[in-house]
Amino acid sequence: QRADLNGRHGILKVHAKKVPLSDDVDLATIARGTPGFSGADLEILVNEAALYAARQGKHKIDKSDFEYAKDKVMMGAERRSMLLSEKEKETTAYHESGHALVAKLLPHADPVHKLTIVPRGMALGLMQQLPENDKHTYTKSYWLDQLAVFFGGRVAEELIFNETTTGASSDIERATEIARRMVCEWGMSEKLGPVHYSSKDEHVFLGRDLGKPREHSESMQVEIDKEVKSILESQYVLAKKIISENMEKLHKLAKAVLEKETLDAGDIEAIIQGGSVAPGAA
Repeated sequence: QRADLNGRHGILKVHAKKVPLSDDVDLATIARGTPGFSGADLEILVNEAALYAARQGKHKIDKSDFEYAKDKVMMGAERRSMLLSEKEKETTAYHESGHALVAKLLPHADPVHKLTIVPRGMALGLMQQLPENDKHTYTKSYWLDQLAVFFGGRVAEELIFNETTTGASSDIERATEIARRMVCEWGMSEKLGPVHYSSKDEHVFLGRDLGKPREHSESMQVEIDKEVKSILESQYVLAKKIISENMEKLHKLAKAVLEKETLDAGDIEAIIQGGSVAPGAA
């Protein structure tokens, strides 16, 4: 069960009673920055922050300990032992910077929270977005912008290296899934209208239909596939336009993340506004 903002604040208060907190820790801010977390996730968050603080010999948990713990819960443990070649690092930096740039410059995308080239879980790097508020419904404008964000990484690789890598496979998979749901479930296609079309994979088991009658014809399936492809291609073109028109910002983001390994929201905002970030570790 996922808690709402007030619920998360309450849960954090309960778990935080058991540990000493520094004055710079604001549980309300942490609650705002953890949308989608369950009670169990929040308990793990506090425990991870306490462990991280203890490993550094601190007597109180401070803001940076919670930030580390939140990243670990949301994005997986850091894998600093995973050695990337300079070429892989550079490609990852541009890929993640492409995501961040598109997200920053589109009005309906979730705010960019962090950009990192420290490998975590299966990912070589990550661009993390956090919604400003808990969302229960999503607009068509939101999803269209998010589709462009998914393509930002691949587009950046294409424009900088004239090459694409397998790094965008999960982005493409996620984008395709969202576009198909927009067309088939959410009635967000003007061409096909507010109709629910069952997915062609929805009832298939070992290639058989389990006796469920087909809800639409083969020709309609062709139309659905065309519309999904059309939505994806239009947002790919949008991502390409944004990055092409802001190449200097892309280079600055990639250079900064190569130097610092991790950029926070303030660093990213400074670069987008034409400034720079202080050198050194984040």
